[in-house]
Amino acid sequence: MTQTRPAPPIAASQWFNTDEPVTLDALRGRVVVMEAFQMLCPGCVGHGLPQAGRVFETFSRDDVIVLGLHCVFEHQDAQTPVSLEAFLHEYRIGFPVGVDEAGGDGPLPRTMRNYAMQGTPTLILIDRKGHRRAQHFGLVPDLRLGAEIMALIREVSS
Repeated sequence: MTQTRPAPPIAASQWFNTDEPVTLDALRGRVVVMEAFQMLCPGCVGHGLPQAGRVFETFSRDDVIVLGLHCVFEHQDAQTPVSLEAFLHEYRIGFPVGVDEAGGDGPLPRTMRNYAMQGTPTLILIDRKGHRRAQHFGLVPDLRLGAEIMALIREVSS
């Protein structure tokens, strides 16, 4: 974990599994684990989202918040919010999931571009102060992720 830049805001056009839009400012004081994914991404479905679900079930909501971010940069017609809603239900994803806003000037959605993501799955860790501390593209071993989350939980706020 080497990065300590403020995390860019999440630009979501719609949210699922929450009554109101989620902002990183509102989550200050807790560690945020954000899983950027696409429904049609095999690595996301096979690894990223199941791992995010395990984090969601393992850690206290007082310490760790898990968010999903649906970043569609290909097959836009097949990955609509209506399809996403069914996907979340079928895969029993219970944590909040935002739909990344279309970028307007290219295929990359806004938050994906602001975080300079290489693709999906991407896992981002944000500390209690709102700083981006890690960003992983692809598979992250569970033990490594658990250790990184625990290190952020244990940090003393100053």
